[in-house]
Amino acid sequence: MSQHHLPREPVPPSAPATVTVFASPASWIESEALAQCRQVAALDGMRHVAAMPDLHPGKGAPIGAAMSSTVLYPFLVGSDIGCGIAVFPIRLKRAVPERLAARFPDLDEALDPVRDADDPAWAAVDGDVPAGHLDGLGTVGRGNHFVELARVDTILDGRHASRLGLDAGDLVLIVHSGSRGLGERILRAHTEVHGAGPTPDPASYLSIHDEAVRWGSLNRRVLAARVAHALGAEPTAPIVDQCHNLVEVRDGVYLHRKGAAPGDGRDVLIAGTRGTASYLVAAHAGPDANHSVAHGAGRKMSRADALRRGRAKHTVEESRRTPVGSLVVCGDRQLLFEEAPTAYKRIEQVIADLVEHRLATPVVSTTPLVTYKTPDLGSAARPDRRGHRGRRGRS
Repeated sequence: MSQHHLPREPVPPSAPATVTVFASPASWIESEALAQCRQVAALDGMRHVAAMPDLHPGKGAPIGAAMSSTVLYPFLVGSDIGCGIAVFPIRLKRAVPERLAARFPDLDEALDPVRDADDPAWAAVDGDVPAGHLDGLGTVGRGNHFVELARVDTILDGRHASRLGLDAGDLVLIVHSGSRGLGERILRAHTEVHGAGPTPDPASYLSIHDEAVRWGSLNRRVLAARVAHALGAEPTAPIVDQCHNLVEVRDGVYLHRKGAAPGDGRDVLIAGTRGTASYLVAAHAGPDANHSVAHGAGRKMSRADALRRGRAKHTVEESRRTPVGSLVVCGDRQLLFEEAPTAYKRIEQVIADLVEHRLATPVVSTTPLVTYKTPDLGSAARPDRRGHRGRRGRS
């Protein structure tokens, strides 16, 4: 059941919505992203737009923003409702990237309740699967989604690190994935009738939205369990799991987050790239930031530009070994170039901006060992596996 307490009456704001950008002059912020923030601020019922230092343009709405309103706009959350990042401790005897990369399972292949009935990863499913959505369960998806084996590098705040049970040299699995088609189905049902307009029935939307958020969290646990078993380790519970695409009712308004993580006393993993550090932070953002923090480095280059530049400068094999010595498992050559570290902003600047604006305290940094994107099938193209995802689910 949803725990949202809906605003009783949508009350128009007494003044135009405000826009605050939590980034320094040194940060790379595109004018198109700022224009999108202003466009959102002009929508009926909008109160405040808080733009994070990883802000970049999205499809119709900015990514890296938290937007409060007296009206609920599903398009501000987007299609990947429930997308988030979780961190799982993992114990391995030896962490040799070359050996471990070859042992990652095929995370394009969904768990099938009949064929895979004995897969130990099912133990991560406690009760019913939200919305009965079995399609894509245990798959990571495309785009910027990944599963990464990383090493805790630097302890930046000993008190918080101790609270989380983290020491330098520890290994963790970082899982970034969403609702694998469920959120898209929810948004499509809305836009086919209402376009980019608000939902006329917030309670109904929030009910199915919450199912997608729960599904995304469950899927991150299933993914971590699949990888842990494949690497010969026991699965663990996450020490961090924060969704960054969602809407919640807070202080009597709808708080939409698109690529912005809850920052009200939460621990958040802010992802860098496959060739840079990521940072786990203790967030303490207030109302001026819509109680939110950044969710990652944020793109600074379009996929088309990253693909063109990557192909011109690097071979596929060069792209599979990162500047920090880690390996990338990715059989999709186009995605390999699109997701190059150079396509993203500097994660260190994003973190510095959060610290400067007193939104978060860095706790530890992590360094990638193996980053999984898609199965590594050499030069073979990955077939479309959607036909394998329509089977009925496990009860």
